[in-house]
Amino acid sequence: MSYNGYTNYETWNVCLWISNDEGLYDISRRCVDYFDFITQLRDMENIETPDMVAWNDSGINVREVNEACFSEDAEDVIEDDSKVA
Repeated sequence: MSYNGYTNYETWNVCLWISNDEGLYDISRRCVDYFDFITQLRDMENIETPDMVAWNDSGINVREVNEACFSEDAEDVIEDDSKVA
């Protein structure tokens, strides 16, 4: 069963928040993949989406989140951001 084109509600929910919350989006642009992203959030003690889905929920399709929310060029974004400052 799918949810709005995603594997399940949990996967859709994390993708929704990463793509539509400016702060989360900014963090994601500096991360290589979803694992890196949740590591950053854990360091900030942010353990779940505002809809109370845990960022490390076992139902999340990590491959799908990586494809939807993380650029293959994330390392280039990090370099570009450092040049701007």
